[in-house]
Formats: sequence, C-alpha cells, structure tokens
Amino acid sequence: MGGEVIVFISLFLVVFGICYLYFTTRNKERLALIEKGAEASIFVKGKKEGAAPFWKVLIVNLALLLMGIGIAIFIASFLANALGLDEEVAYPGTIFLMAGLGLYVGFTMTKKLEKEE
Repeated sequence: MGGEVIVFISLFLVVFGICYLYFTTRNKERLALIEKGAEASIFVKGKKEGAAPFWKVLIVNLALLLMGIGIAIFIASFLANALGLDEEVAYPGTIFLMAGLGLYVGFTMTKKLEKEE
C-alpha cells in the first residue's frame, strides 16, 4: 500500500473519530440534562443580539485574506528582484506574514461590525 493511501485513510479516521466523539458527548450531556429536568430551550441556539450574519463575516475575512496574499506576492517579487533576497525565503515568508495580517484586520473589522448591528 502506498503512502498516499495510508495518509488518506488516516485523515478520514481522524475526522470520523472527532465527529463521533463530538456527537456522542453532546448526546450524553443532553440526556443527563433532560434526566435532571432542564428545559429543552437550552438546546436551541438562539441568535445573539449583536451578532453579525455569518456570510458577512466570511466574506470580509476571505477578501482580506486574499488581498493579503496578493500584496505578499507583490512584495516578495520586489524583495527577490530589487534587493536580491532568495526567492525560497521571500515568497513563503511574506505570504504568511501578510495573510496573518489580513486575518487580524478581518478579525478587528468583524468586531466593529458586530458592535454596529
């Protein structure tokens, strides 16, 4: 059996194990609460009062991530060509740096978006 098959099977088993543990634990917790006489309304996730819609948060974060990666490629190209920095260092380093910066900016914008609504 090739290494690719073992990796694929292992990945599937890990995802299955995590989902199985999550759902069985959640079921056991709910049964224990029902036995103690808790209300069923605690199982329904209500919409938070000041929460922004999920699609807005996703679009803002995805857009900023992609813009960060695009700017990083531009900066890495400049660093490699103009300053003579090694391409193997310039591209991954700036892509990770700018992607992280984009996600951080998206996080702060999401917090502001939740405060507005």
